[in-house]
Amino acid sequence: MISPNIENQLALAGVCQAASLVKAIAQTGEADTLAFEASISSILVVSPDNPQQVFGSLPNLRIGFTTVVEQLDGETKNKDVLITRYVASILSLERKLSKNTGALKDLGERISHVQRQLAHVDFEHQQIVSSLASIYTDIISPLAPKIQVAGSQQYLAQPVIQHKVRALLLAGVRAAVLWRQMGGKRRQILFNKGHILSSAKQALRVIS
Repeated sequence: MISPNIENQLALAGVCQAASLVKAIAQTGEADTLAFEASISSILVVSPDNPQQVFGSLPNLRIGFTTVVEQLDGETKNKDVLITRYVASILSLERKLSKNTGALKDLGERISHVQRQLAHVDFEHQQIVSSLASIYTDIISPLAPKIQVAGSQQYLAQPVIQHKVRALLLAGVRAAVLWRQMGGKRRQILFNKGHILSSAKQALRVIS
């Protein structure tokens, strides 16, 4: 069992991990495999018994908790403006989604369809990532101004990279949904920064 302090920050770490992976894939064409699979698979966990079940084991969120620390710790020089923008955009998208009952209904139906696809293809199959990407394009992206992803055109021009980026943005929104369900609010990142930072560092100690 993980401590309540860590459990309360799992979802925010999930948002930050998705943002970090979007940046990595857009700029290098690659991202940590374990983190990528954990983030993508979290989209399909729709009725978890507890928050940890959404992401699996705690090490699956190593990149997410590391990103939280880098973004919030004033003692580090690793704060990334691009990741800050991605996180803010993901949280904004989730807020729009939470107020749109039609989009929520469509989202549930489309995710159920992908879950049925898993009966026929492996999770790692490109068809699954492509299906999740199309959910983001069709349902989530139209809710707000399009997120401008910065990276190398060498990679961003490739459909497989485009699909991974969109699927990760969907994973970020899924984590933001969980964060809201657990009482998370954007102002907490500013006013409760010390507690969030402490919990993230505690999580990284547990992971290592």
